[in-house]
Amino acid sequence: MRKTVTQHGIHWEAAHASARGAVKQAEALGIRINVAVCDAAGTPMAFLRMPGAPLHSITIAEDKAYTAAGFGLSTADWDQVVGGNQALRDGLSQRPRLVMLGGGLPVTAEGERIGGIGVSGGSEEEDERCGRAGLAAAGLE
Repeated sequence: MRKTVTQHGIHWEAAHASARGAVKQAEALGIRINVAVCDAAGTPMAFLRMPGAPLHSITIAEDKAYTAAGFGLSTADWDQVVGGNQALRDGLSQRPRLVMLGGGLPVTAEGERIGGIGVSGGSEEEDERCGRAGLAAAGLE
């Protein structure tokens, strides 16, 4: 019987590079965002807030990262998951920290989930674009 497992996580340098990459994309888009990066367990690894970014978007960004890390699913994909099942949608929306709005992406390296990135402050499309730019800046998937 095995007693231990080996788990990989996002390195702090990659987490910070991802946050910076997301902010640089936001600057190019002319928007102000909050961006959070967490490890696979949902533990915060990096956070950046642009001056003037919406205050409520701080926790939304954190929760988007947490949701993406926890499920290994883009937060934009939840609409497809629940489909027309209103009971499922209502039930999931009551779960603390579960966000079903675009802008949260799982972070993977070599096919293994190592964290999540969450962006909030723009439209769902802009948030997701910033998140993808953050992943690209760190050479992550």
